Amino acid sequence: MSKSNDSFGKTLGVVVGLCLVCSLVVSGAAVSLKDRQKLNKERDTQRYVLEAAGLLDKTSGDIAETYDRYIDARVVNYDTGEFLPQIDAASYDRAMVSRNADTSIKPEDDIASIGRRANYGVVYLVNDEAGDLETVILPVHGYGLWSTMYAFLAVEPDMNTVKALVYYDQGETPGLGAEVENPRWKAQWVGKKLFDENGELAIEVVKGGAKPGDIHGVDALSGATLTSNGVSNSLNYWLSDQGYAAFIEKVREGELNNG
Repeated sequence: MSKSNDSFGKTLGVVVGLCLVCSLVVSGAAVSLKDRQKLNKERDTQRYVLEAAGLLDKTSGDIAETYDRYIDARVVNYDTGEFLPQIDAASYDRAMVSRNADTSIKPEDDIASIGRRANYGVVYLVNDEAGDLETVILPVHGYGLWSTMYAFLAVEPDMNTVKALVYYDQGETPGLGAEVENPRWKAQWVGKKLFDENGELAIEVVKGGAKPGDIHGVDALSGATLTSNGVSNSLNYWLSDQGYAAFIEKVREGELNNG
C-alpha cells in the first residue's frame, strides 16, 4: 500500500513539475514576443492605411518608411472636431479607451452596434510630395452578421468624394459577407459622393444593385443582406453627429490646422 502511495505521489509530483515548467515557458514566450506582436500589428495598420491612401505602390518594400513620409496620424475629439496634439496618435489605443466608461460614451442611437464610442479617435492625413493635403482617412467600424467589421474610409479633401473603402478586419461568411474585401466590390466606392447637394448623408448600399449613374449608390453584397446593412449602418453612424461630423465640417471650412 505504501509503495502504491509513493508511486502516486511521485507521479503527481512529476505532473505538477511539468505543468509549472510548461507554464513558465509559455509565459516567457508570450512576454518575449509581445514587442514583436505589437510591431506586426502596427505594420499591418500602416499597410492598410497606405492601401486606402493608394500608396502601396510607393512602398518599395518598406511600409514604415513610406508611411512616415506621407501619413500624418492625428487624434481628434469627435464632439468638437479639433485635434488633440498633446496625445500621441501612435500610442493611442482607441479600443482600450472605448472600454473605459470615463473616456467613452454609450451612443444614443447605436445603429452600428459598436457598444461604446471613445471620446477621441485617430484620423490619418495623407500629404502629397509637396506636403499638401491629398486624402483624409477615417477609421469606421460596425457590426455585420457575425462580427464587428473594421475599415478605413478614404475621402478627398472636399470630405465628400470617396477614394477608397478598405476593410481590414472582419469575420463575415467566406464567399458572402467576406466579399467586403473583394477588389471588384471595393472598386465601386471610388468616386462616390457621401453627401447630397443639401449636405445630407446620401451614401447607400443598395439591395438589388445601384442604378447606373447613381453617385451615392453601391451594389449590396449578393446573399449577404445583414453584412451589407452593417456597412451602411457603419457609415451612417460614423459620418453623423455621433462620429466625424464636427471634424468634417472643420475641414470643409478650412479650419484644418497642424496644431
